[in-house]
Amino acid sequence: MRYLFHTILLMLSIPALSQQYHLFIGTYTGTGSKGIYVYRFDAGKGTLEPLGHTDSASNPSFLAVHPSGNYLYACNEDAPGAVSAFAFDKSDGKLTFLNSQPTGGDHPAYIALNKSGTWLLAGNYSGGNLAAFPINKEGSLQPFAQLVQHSGSSANKERQEKAHVHATVFGPQDKYVYVPDLGIDKVMVYEFDDDDKKPLEEATSRIVTTTPGSGPRHFTFHPSGGWTYLMEELSGQVSVYKHKDGRLGLVQRIATHPASTPGPFGSADIHVSPDGHFLYASNRGAENNLAIFAIDGKKGTLTPAGYQPTGGEQPRNFTIDPTGRYLLAANQRTGNVVVFRRDTKTGLLQSTGVQVMIPKPVCLVWGK
Repeated sequence: MRYLFHTILLMLSIPALSQQYHLFIGTYTGTGSKGIYVYRFDAGKGTLEPLGHTDSASNPSFLAVHPSGNYLYACNEDAPGAVSAFAFDKSDGKLTFLNSQPTGGDHPAYIALNKSGTWLLAGNYSGGNLAAFPINKEGSLQPFAQLVQHSGSSANKERQEKAHVHATVFGPQDKYVYVPDLGIDKVMVYEFDDDDKKPLEEATSRIVTTTPGSGPRHFTFHPSGGWTYLMEELSGQVSVYKHKDGRLGLVQRIATHPASTPGPFGSADIHVSPDGHFLYASNRGAENNLAIFAIDGKKGTLTPAGYQPTGGEQPRNFTIDPTGRYLLAANQRTGNVVVFRRDTKTGLLQSTGVQVMIPKPVCLVWGK
């Protein structure tokens, strides 16, 4: 009987433990921020518990977690730019600095890892280029093995005077890498070879040219892999593409704001819910909200479902927790991360009243 009792307790504790996740928060430093903050998120209660922070990371504005969950990487959005590697202790939430490497350009704004955790790609916004770094077995970074430079300009003479790489996104199976460039109004596409010393080769026939002045920013895939969604910062539009064998075919372009909303726009982040039923996009500027769209399960197209104020100003980044029940929004200007409960049937959001105050939060990523 005692054995049965302890077995039942253990079985009950497994779901509770599975509801605990590490949340990493990247920030801009110089105004009181410590750099990278680590929290424990309880997805059963929707609460955040602080675990610690770094004390020397400079402007770690975008983060990425190694597939093993044992390492964290941050782009140091400085001039010249760098990317830093940290070991992560899952038992106590402690980050230990391993090393850093120059990115070959100014103000890196995005990093991503391949599924095997052997390469890191960094996109330099001001440099207009991207760099590929081999990752050592112990998590540290080698110097970049390849640097790819973009060139050109586009319609907006103030924001598109030259190339501005804004994301480096691995596609399904890591066969292709998609690189939205805000400055040249293109989604550049590269074939990726994990075994090559220089893993990136331009896939010229797969490159997408967007509407002049649109400003491609962030890019995400539907869980099925059949559709992709591009956030256009300057136009405030989402472009929907059918995806097959690395090729993108435009099927829809839709605004993230009501038709009566005056510009200029400052759209930022974009994510699809884990169930693939809804898409969310953040708007900065005067809107400071999340646009919510229902996704057609057969076509991948979007239908507006509503808007949700983010509870602060300048929501540069947000994330949906692994269970799909919560969405967390990082408001850069007001320095708060707000927790929303997500209705999985309607996609709509409701504030839980939970928030944490952190100077200039600009990136939220989940630990493994």
